[in-house]
Amino acid sequence: MTQSNTHEGDAVMPKLPKNPNQMLICEIYQSIQGEGLQMGLPTVFVRVTGCPLRCKWCDEPKALTEGSVMTLDEIKGKVSIYPTKNVCLTGGEPLAHRQASRLMRMLADEGFSVVVETSGALPIDELPRIPGITISMDVKCPSSGMQDRMSFGNLRQLRIWDQLKFVIADRTDYDYAKRIMREHGIPATVIMQPEGGREMLPLVDWVLQDGLNVRVLPQLHKMIWGDKKSV
Repeated sequence: MTQSNTHEGDAVMPKLPKNPNQMLICEIYQSIQGEGLQMGLPTVFVRVTGCPLRCKWCDEPKALTEGSVMTLDEIKGKVSIYPTKNVCLTGGEPLAHRQASRLMRMLADEGFSVVVETSGALPIDELPRIPGITISMDVKCPSSGMQDRMSFGNLRQLRIWDQLKFVIADRTDYDYAKRIMREHGIPATVIMQPEGGREMLPLVDWVLQDGLNVRVLPQLHKMIWGDKKSV
């Protein structure tokens, strides 16, 4: 178990390395991308440890505390073992690690296509905006219990090749997502995903009734492996 420290307003975070060449990593593995615009693509997942949020339906609780320190070169080396050139930096919350931007740039410079998954609670202004790097940002809806943590200024910084995701558990979440879309100009592709990843019909009906220009997508990995972790 890693040591922990507390920041005002944040959940308990593990003690992250201060060394700019190290990160706390929960796991690295190959699977297919189960969410978003890259769904179905073979992908190497680099899961960091630690997140300042505590979503009620978080499905990777081990990433909150479990991890080992790795150098950026060790991370890149392990990623390079796999045959695919697609990488997903996930968590936890990658942007809680100040070294994340450097790792993303290192991987992009080696020819990897990198998707970074972030909660939207932390600023994205220092992320590298170079070819090969895509931001996949959540907007936390009321069912998560974390909707007040969103930094809405991030939405203006997304680009047309980025993606914005709403996880929808019920009609309250859906109406909240509609309001956010109405109030903020969002240049990125908008994705709505049912909480749990599989029960699609109610969400599809709402989107069709309202004529929303969004993509309704499942979690493909849950359709294949159920609730198995690290797949």
